[in-house]
Amino acid sequence: MHSSLAVTTDGLPLGLGAVKFWTRDKFKGTAALKRKINPTRVPIEEKESIRWLENLKQSTELLDDASRCIHIGDRESDIYELFCTAEEIGTHFLVRTCVNRLAGNGGHTVADEMDEVAIRGLHRIEVRDENGEPDEAVLEIRYRRLRVLPPIGKQKRYPALTLTVIHAQEQGAPKNRKKIDWKLLTNLSVTSRKDAIQKLEWYALRWKIEVFHKILKSGCKAEDSRLRTAGRLANLIAVFCILSWRIFWMTMLNRTAPAAPPDIALTKTEIALLDQLVKDKGQCAPKLKTLSHYLTKLARLGGYLARTNDPPPGNMVMWRGLSRLTDIELGATMGIKIVGN
Repeated sequence: MHSSLAVTTDGLPLGLGAVKFWTRDKFKGTAALKRKINPTRVPIEEKESIRWLENLKQSTELLDDASRCIHIGDRESDIYELFCTAEEIGTHFLVRTCVNRLAGNGGHTVADEMDEVAIRGLHRIEVRDENGEPDEAVLEIRYRRLRVLPPIGKQKRYPALTLTVIHAQEQGAPKNRKKIDWKLLTNLSVTSRKDAIQKLEWYALRWKIEVFHKILKSGCKAEDSRLRTAGRLANLIAVFCILSWRIFWMTMLNRTAPAAPPDIALTKTEIALLDQLVKDKGQCAPKLKTLSHYLTKLARLGGYLARTNDPPPGNMVMWRGLSRLTDIELGATMGIKIVGN
């Protein structure tokens, strides 16, 4: 499943913009096949990577405002045809590049030009090492607007593009983790250190799709499904996608809009059940019961301790809480139908 998740700049997931299911006729030997042919000369329509272009078109059409959309992807999305498609439909992209393309008039590469660019500024970020311990990284930021050429075998079909390259490389050699070295490519304008840092922060939101897939796999147990046909499996995963999004959405909503009214995310029945099942902490209940108040109750139902210094509840305790609340709500509803009020 290749999915495109729509998120705000605050990291709030709005839902899936596009989903594509596919399977391979041959699962083994694909790496060996690349040694026999040049992938850059194969038409994009004959490659699996066409899914990137299809999802870009579908999600942009669904959101209905191409100029406000920024399509973010990892190094797998470093596809020249994707850049051209984005230009054609008037939308934006921000991808981590892994291909050293020809630049300028074709006599040198993108890396050659970036080697000439001076450091435009430094940026400090907080990271964690392989042991989960906090650490600080200082990034050297470089950026330049330049002319990028398509692959040699496709220069008759696709035009050259004027794009912005951003390099963010960590100073020194960190211990217990890999050195940060991001090379980003975008059709957005970058004219200052502030602009470059903004694009780095936007690219960091790409990790949200990994969190969504974790909920899909660890919560819904999508990979454990044993259905007889691909159609049935696709239908089941489609339902799981909605459920996984709701978990993710509520988790992030608790952090981005804690003072919102609870009925934004919960039904009246769910709110009433949480009031009965999870008692308020402290001597008295708060006068104004916000969304955060009830989502914390939901997390407590899933094992969250809600101590003073605890971080906000994560996706898995929200998953367990909602799963338990759903079972209780189903039991209460069936009890009313069988026994009556």
